[in-house]
This record gives sequence, structure tokens and C-alpha cells, in this order.
Amino acid sequence: MPWRPLGELGTDDIRNGLEGKVVSQVELVRQGLAHLPAHASYTLITGILAREPLLTGAVAALANGAVEAFVRAAAIELPGRQRINAVSPTVFEESLDAYGDTFAGFDPVPVSRAANAYVKSIEGHQTGRIFLVE
Repeated sequence: MPWRPLGELGTDDIRNGLEGKVVSQVELVRQGLAHLPAHASYTLITGILAREPLLTGAVAALANGAVEAFVRAAAIELPGRQRINAVSPTVFEESLDAYGDTFAGFDPVPVSRAANAYVKSIEGHQTGRIFLVE
């Protein structure tokens, strides 16, 4: 994900950010349609930047927002009893050091809390939901 000021972003930065976070997850679902059973569950990942944008994080915010919109839209089109949700964590405790002060003031969460959201998504019955992990 490119972390650059908006004025320094190029088309390739935007394209690569969307390809890496959005297109890859949409493709997972699209290709899964032909291979997964009627009761399949897809769980994608988004992030807090869809709700709390940061300086130099415009592409990350765009990508996270797009994933969340896709989840809500796909939920009404999936065949059979297939379901789709997303997990949207704040910054992970385990990777906080890698970001320096980028997420200053954000409450980090352990990856294990996000894992619980994945279990809820996969084994629950909701669809089209964004499970916040904050």
C-alpha cells in the first residue's frame, strides 16, 4: 500500500493499492462462486482507515472503503446460502512498531482479537456485515 501525500500519488500507486487489497479479494469471491458449496462463507479483511483516515493514507482508505462496499453488495447477490463478511481491525499490536507514529492515539489490538472476529464471521449466520475489531 503506498503511503504518500495525495499530491505525490501516481496512477500506478492507486492501481497497485487497489489491486493488492480490493481486486485480489473480489477475485477470491468471484472465483469461489464456481467451486464452493451452497453454504460457503467468505471473510475478507478491511481496516480502520475506511472510518478513520490518516495523512498519506488516501489509497488505503479508498481500498478499505471499497472492500466494505463490496461486502455489502455481494451479500445480496451470492447464490444459495453463501455468506460474505469482512473483519475490520484497528492497528495490530504485533505490527505497531513497523508503523512508527502513523497510528498515534489508536488503540492497538492483538491479532487474537481479530481471529475471534473471523470465527464469528465464518461460523455465524450473518452476511454483509463488517465486524469491527477496535
